[in-house]
Amino acid sequence: MVSNKAELLRNEIPLELESVELGEEGVTGLVLVDVINGFCTVGAGNLAPSEPNQQISAMVEETARLARIFCDRKWPVMVFLDTHSPEKPEHPYPSHCLAGSDESNLVPALRWLEREAGVTVRRKDCYDAFIGSMEADGSNVFVEWVKANQVQKLLVAGVCTDICVLDFVCSTMSAKNHGVLEPLEEVVVCSKACATFDFPAQVASETKHALAHPQELMHHVGLYMAKARGATVAGAVSFAAPEKP
Repeated sequence: MVSNKAELLRNEIPLELESVELGEEGVTGLVLVDVINGFCTVGAGNLAPSEPNQQISAMVEETARLARIFCDRKWPVMVFLDTHSPEKPEHPYPSHCLAGSDESNLVPALRWLEREAGVTVRRKDCYDAFIGSMEADGSNVFVEWVKANQVQKLLVAGVCTDICVLDFVCSTMSAKNHGVLEPLEEVVVCSKACATFDFPAQVASETKHALAHPQELMHHVGLYMAKARGATVAGAVSFAAPEKP
């Protein structure tokens, strides 16, 4: 039934995935959103998958591949980690990814990123990593990262496609359109490197204040909305051969 609805949605709001080649000119940066245990590792917490999930497993594998390429080429990488204080719950979701817990840490396949010199790690306490980059003095860590690295093209990956990834992309596009993120020119969302969670209708009906969240359908919605805001949505990402030293 869900597959039928997803197919109907694709027919009603078609989404054309593009092929993108990176590295031909200018600086490309990579942003990873919440590829952490609390959302990706089976049994890790209230919002983690309860059993192995193909969409999430494929997302982790693809983000690890992309991250390795970026680090090998010494291209800038920024990693956001959902991290919450018990005193500031994130409505309407149950307690998750608390500060100091392993839920808020990178999945094992990406833990090596913490040791890479060219990687910036930012813990955020809200859906939107752009807002979560705000400092008390009004500065923004993400904005400063874009400017310091002169990022012209941004590749975005992570979870959840229709929540944290989408919120970040929408805020980034708005900031770019208002001249806040110069020299950023293009934001690319990699479909294969994004995923969202599955919350079947039957499970939702048995859970207080819960809403059904069909994974395949909501992943498509997130990508479509990102495209509608002006981002490029890529089905395939390739890389130009690096220049010889």
